[in-house]
Amino acid sequence: MSESTPSPGLPRRLLTDPEMVAACAERDFALIFQLAKRKCGFHPSRVARACELTPSRVGEVMKGRPKITNMTVIERIADGLRIPGRMLGLADRSWEPSPIPRRDPTPVVEPARTPLPVVDSRSGSDLDNILAIAAGTRVTPNVLRSLQASIEDYWRRDDQHGGEALRPAVIGQLRYVTGIMRDTADPNYRRSLHGIAAELARLTGWTYFDARQYNTAQGYFTESLRLAREIDDRPFIANVLACLSLQSTYQDRAQDAITLALAAQDSARLVGGTPRLLAMLSMREAFGHASAHDQASTHRAITEAQQHFERIREGDDDPAWVEYFDRTKLTVDTGIALGQLGDATAAEPLIAEALRAEPTTNLRGRAFHSFWLARTQLQQRQVELACATATEAADLAAVIESPRVVAHLQEFRHLLRPYRANASVATLADRITSAAG
Repeated sequence: MSESTPSPGLPRRLLTDPEMVAACAERDFALIFQLAKRKCGFHPSRVARACELTPSRVGEVMKGRPKITNMTVIERIADGLRIPGRMLGLADRSWEPSPIPRRDPTPVVEPARTPLPVVDSRSGSDLDNILAIAAGTRVTPNVLRSLQASIEDYWRRDDQHGGEALRPAVIGQLRYVTGIMRDTADPNYRRSLHGIAAELARLTGWTYFDARQYNTAQGYFTESLRLAREIDDRPFIANVLACLSLQSTYQDRAQDAITLALAAQDSARLVGGTPRLLAMLSMREAFGHASAHDQASTHRAITEAQQHFERIREGDDDPAWVEYFDRTKLTVDTGIALGQLGDATAAEPLIAEALRAEPTTNLRGRAFHSFWLARTQLQQRQVELACATATEAADLAAVIESPRVVAHLQEFRHLLRPYRANASVATLADRITSAAG
């Protein structure tokens, strides 16, 4: 093929350029993308289309953050840009015309696996262990349906009351399911059990995250990733990465949050992630950018989330775990991201609208959203109104088990310090102290 003919990948003259050869040998994708743009006019949008990435991800990589280490993504870049496998230390690609003698690739060091944080079932004599031993390992479709129904009940109870009281039951069921998995040979049942165990591990991590026990939460999230990876459930891997992204925003690790959200989008796109899933993941990216106070990137990610959401159609094959992300959730998340940026004027009506539409049974969500509404009101110096809204959040905090909610209220009490002479502020500060106690 001549270079004047449109080509799906980079031209030979660039692939033989010493600077490009060196960049490929180092897997320096920032420089690879920069050279493709500077010398061949491959702009980020074109690279993104070719490699099944987002333009924002390509732009971030070109700036040197984050570095690409995921082998699946590296292979997509090789195939999308038609970079011969040997240049990136990969096997010869299927589209290459003929095998070419090559040196051994640089060995890739596998990262250390995070130890499984689940308690060894042999060390306990709790009811779940006793029942697991007595029941044996017989798996039927009814057993799988029962386990899935339990998970859906856990989701509902977590939304309503927080995860603190829920955690022992979830951990017990996780041990029960992993015990069954060890003795089940049927491949169909094993795949279903892996999926159930992955969600139970993720949910356990979520309850620890809600309790602000971040290290333990990350251990369970990592175990959930391992279980999902064993059955190559790419959408669920994206879900867990989204949880880790949100946790990173709480730990003031904005760049980690962005990197994890982008990795989640990559994982979802590998199998054609549904619009609802991609909308949720774009909002997690927006939270990361907002935490970094990057106005332009936050607004771009919000716009992408809204565009994905408008593509939702009846009959989409959404995983059950992402169905919670409805228009009300999109609205409130948009408001929270804008509030984090300090744009209280735009954020307040969005959060208020979502609170009006949100189910009254979702106590923890309403507590969070009331805090964010109060914060935007305080940013606009509506002190009395902000105190009234925050009092509603404090009342909800008293009936749920969520240290994250309490931490937000304590943060709000700190924000009230310039107004501590106000009687309403003093009353609210006492109320927050009581809720924290």
